[in-house]
Amino acid sequence: MKNIYKCFGLLLIFGGLVACEIDEIEPNLPPEAAALPALEAGSLDFSKYVAVGASFTAGFTDGALFLASQQNSFPNILAQQFANAGGGDFTQPLTNDNIGGLLYGGNVIQGARLFFNGAGPAGLDATPTNEVTNKLSGSFNNMGVPGAKSFHILAPGYGSVPGVLAGTANPFFSRFSSGETTSILDDAMSQNPTFFTLSEIGGNDVLGYATSGGDGTNPITPSAGPVGVGFDATFATLVGALTSGGAKGAVTNVPFITDLPHFTTVPHNPVPLDAATAGAVNAAYAAYNQGLQDVLDGINAGLIPAAAAPNFDQAEVDRRQISFAAGEGNAVVIADETLSDLTGINPALVSMRQATSDDLLVLPSSSFIGTLADPSNPLSVNGVAIPLADKWVLLPSEQEAIRNATVAYNATIEAVTTANPNVVLVDLNSVLTEASTTGVTFDNYNMTTDLVFGGLVSLDGIHLTSRGYGLMANKFLEALDAGFGSNFAASGSMAKADDLPIIYPASLQ
Repeated sequence: MKNIYKCFGLLLIFGGLVACEIDEIEPNLPPEAAALPALEAGSLDFSKYVAVGASFTAGFTDGALFLASQQNSFPNILAQQFANAGGGDFTQPLTNDNIGGLLYGGNVIQGARLFFNGAGPAGLDATPTNEVTNKLSGSFNNMGVPGAKSFHILAPGYGSVPGVLAGTANPFFSRFSSGETTSILDDAMSQNPTFFTLSEIGGNDVLGYATSGGDGTNPITPSAGPVGVGFDATFATLVGALTSGGAKGAVTNVPFITDLPHFTTVPHNPVPLDAATAGAVNAAYAAYNQGLQDVLDGINAGLIPAAAAPNFDQAEVDRRQISFAAGEGNAVVIADETLSDLTGINPALVSMRQATSDDLLVLPSSSFIGTLADPSNPLSVNGVAIPLADKWVLLPSEQEAIRNATVAYNATIEAVTTANPNVVLVDLNSVLTEASTTGVTFDNYNMTTDLVFGGLVSLDGIHLTSRGYGLMANKFLEALDAGFGSNFAASGSMAKADDLPIIYPASLQ
């Protein structure tokens, strides 16, 4: 109530005495918000939730796995909501601190996390403390293993400590596997889950190829093939196993990873040159440019057998011309194995050209372009005088291979999900596409895929920020509401953007 004084005064000469009448009136308050319904689990049993997946599931961010990132992993965020709907304990193979990185026998095998130094991502100046050979005991609800491909989930011995040095095991899984011969799926199923998430399966099957520039050292997993080899059979086996005991779950499809800032941040034309340097570089390339035309003229005149370069034409000659100008915006020179191999005709005519906007340079190339291939030769500038090797660039043909594989994986994921009433699909592919175009809304934030400032993707350009994992958790909850009759969204039982950071300071260790 609010008191309003109506004053009738006999104001005395020496002032101060006033007769007043007091009325009580209702306050002018905003209308009360409608009460939210109580949380309901629908047909879901969260008493034993097990999360199976790779780096996103583990909570990997800023190039590492560390305590704060694990606490803000999307499965842990989900488990906090599930706890209010009958969910049980959710244990994770926690790291020691917020430094990140791994040791094996006291030797660093993965470095500390990244932080933002005011100009860009930088490595934390600290030594990791997580020793792989000190295996954690117990079972863990979060079975997220950074780096795991689809077939690794089924692989016996993938958590073997000795296997880490042999290259047959994963150091993250070796920290907490139940034994030297177990698999990720074995350890997950031994817990008899009542609910599961199966996330980003297929992501690493194309990511390794992409981050290595499609240079052939880390091939794309084929769709076809037997269980443990081909993606299709492997994924179907994983879903079949996880639902075999009656558990229900949610699976994700695979985003188009080339939309991530690891592949979109470095421009194809970052080279600034002064007039003198541009002139010197052009003079050095004059013989190469003319040599291309001479080969074509020789083929057309019958002086060089056409079979020596059957697809070589004027369009390719023009495409391979290398030219620099004074100022900024010069395109880097790259190796391109899709070009005609002319070295049998002229050894100096290696398969190189300048990059275009259709080429994607991987994020680490930003610290390589402009360095010297030969420290004693100031003219041996990488990306200018020396073409960037395949590992630094995703050519259009390599991007197409990634997209085709992703489309095929997602078709399998959708088919398996549609055929199984105990599974719902979380469309991460659409989320990333939206974020990379218009941005995606999370509470009061518009989150994009811009490196550092977009809010969605962490400093490594691939993995999500903690706020990004919160958004991901909400997409799971929305899918559960739609598929299994829960009401997380309607009851307000969702992750809140302001509770989750996008940057961890260097002081957090």
